[in-house]
Amino acid sequence: MDKLTLIKVGGKIVEEPDTLAVLLQDFASIDGYKVLVHGGGRSATKVAAQLGIESRMVNGRRITDADMLRVVTMVYGGLVNKNIVAGLQALGMNALGLTGADMNIMRSDKRPVGEVDYGFVGDVKEVYADVLAMLIRQGIVPVLAPLTHDKQGNLLNTNADTIAGEAAKALAKFFDVTLVFCFEKKGVLRDENDDESVIPQLDRASFRQLTEAGIIQGGMIPKLENAFQAIDAGVKEVVITKASELGKDGGTRIF
Repeated sequence: MDKLTLIKVGGKIVEEPDTLAVLLQDFASIDGYKVLVHGGGRSATKVAAQLGIESRMVNGRRITDADMLRVVTMVYGGLVNKNIVAGLQALGMNALGLTGADMNIMRSDKRPVGEVDYGFVGDVKEVYADVLAMLIRQGIVPVLAPLTHDKQGNLLNTNADTIAGEAAKALAKFFDVTLVFCFEKKGVLRDENDDESVIPQLDRASFRQLTEAGIIQGGMIPKLENAFQAIDAGVKEVVITKASELGKDGGTRIF
């Protein structure tokens, strides 16, 4: 099968012109088919404040009421997404910015109200990867914004890590997929105070041992659980690295 690299980058990288320029150069130099998934939370918070709309977060996740949904739609689907697309076109890549509603590529259900009402937040239920695969094979580079739809006419704010993971799983039927999550650290660290203590490889057994020993902890545990779920669903490899390390064979490889 043809190789496909799917890269997820956080808002911080794509929101600053300098870091965005470096990222796009590194992304353009990756061989084979590719997809980019981006965040944009800081820009959304900033625009919301300018419009007098309060940003509310619970456990690092945004509460998306009707006003905030309008903001994230404008920022994620418009400002951030189209800046990336324009930057890739300048590098000779035929990029296409998409939300989950475009070509019906990703459908979600609105998250049920539990202890917290997250508002218009979507949990992904279906990915129509055949449409994405068709675009990719035509030499188009999809740039996916963290928005989906419920097929009832409503857009839903959706976690960018989730979008990346679900897209990678669905595309694994068509391509040999490597999923790359770019974080602020160079990989999964053996010592969180030492940025050079990257664990180069992780399988399930070593993940369990390191978690039980308290070396892997906190927010990295669900990230790695998601990575292993992607492997189970047919993704060939998941890499956790820093955006500035793209294409340098560094980071933590999960298999």
